[in-house]
Amino acid sequence: MIEEIFYDSIDLLQQLISTPSVSRDEVAVASVFEDYARRNMPGEVRRLGNNVLVFSPQFDESKKTILLNSHLDTVKPVSGWSRDPFEPCIEEETECLYGLGSNDAGASLVSLAGAYRYLISKPQNYNLIFVASAEEEVSGKGGIEMVIPSLPAIDFVIVGEPTGMCPAIAEKGLLVLDGVVEGISGHAARNEGVNAIYKALPVVTLLSQMRLPKVSKTLGDVKISVTQINAGTQHNVVPDKCNFVVDVRTTDAYSNEETLELLRRAVEPLGAILTPRSTRLKPSGISENHPVVSRLKMLGKEPFGSSTLSDQALMPWQSLKLGPGDSARSHTADEFIYMREIREAIYVYIRVLDNL
Repeated sequence: MIEEIFYDSIDLLQQLISTPSVSRDEVAVASVFEDYARRNMPGEVRRLGNNVLVFSPQFDESKKTILLNSHLDTVKPVSGWSRDPFEPCIEEETECLYGLGSNDAGASLVSLAGAYRYLISKPQNYNLIFVASAEEEVSGKGGIEMVIPSLPAIDFVIVGEPTGMCPAIAEKGLLVLDGVVEGISGHAARNEGVNAIYKALPVVTLLSQMRLPKVSKTLGDVKISVTQINAGTQHNVVPDKCNFVVDVRTTDAYSNEETLELLRRAVEPLGAILTPRSTRLKPSGISENHPVVSRLKMLGKEPFGSSTLSDQALMPWQSLKLGPGDSARSHTADEFIYMREIREAIYVYIRVLDNL
């Protein structure tokens, strides 16, 4: 059965690659996956926007529930592709499958769907829900965030992302902060005004050197980066305002709200105001002693902390990130996945979840 599932998974992945699915334009690819689910994944299939949900047969609310999730969307193809990003191509010598979304996260999506098919073919001590979600690459509100209110209580989640099938037991969150420092305009030829750029310099320096006291065991320090700055209207006017953007990768040592408060306290004495665009993309973490993590360690898969963002950031449940492929291949030209990675992923998902 697993061999049949493997070849079906390769066929499905090629269909997904052939269907352009850039974030917020997933209608067609959601229909492709919905059709596959209705033909191959027993249970109740639902469509919410461009999200496809499958509930295992004989869903029993007295049992615990495991959610399997990966995303349908891709980023836009970058420049530098040497082949058509929407034309799947298998290189026979290496058994390498090229195409946009093959690694991030089509391989995880089809492998989890394959594991779902196997797991529900026999009695399990839990319910399974599968969610193929939209808008992951843009953290959009039409993706997993739309789905969450329609789900029952969830006890554990596997989020399919390229991790080399090693469990990411923690993931950094994200705060994007808009900062501003006010000055007083004046003529640049005379000694007048208060230059907002000069006032902003110590703020930028402080943020570049700032280290928060608590350090996450798995994720390390909160990472603070000033990534954009803008000031001035013309060369002969002293700027009265300096705007800047701060990218903050948060850890499970602090909530996003706590991190924001610490940064505000640090820069406000220097005259800077920080305003978050959102606090919804939260850090997450799970114990190394969780049963699924323990099973993965028995298979030689070492836990780690991930600096990249996924739909985990929007989930209120215990979760880990686990999938075939390599994060370094994501969002690159000539993106690819080895077919053997998909085979291994299906096998590992089944090994850790069967009879859990």
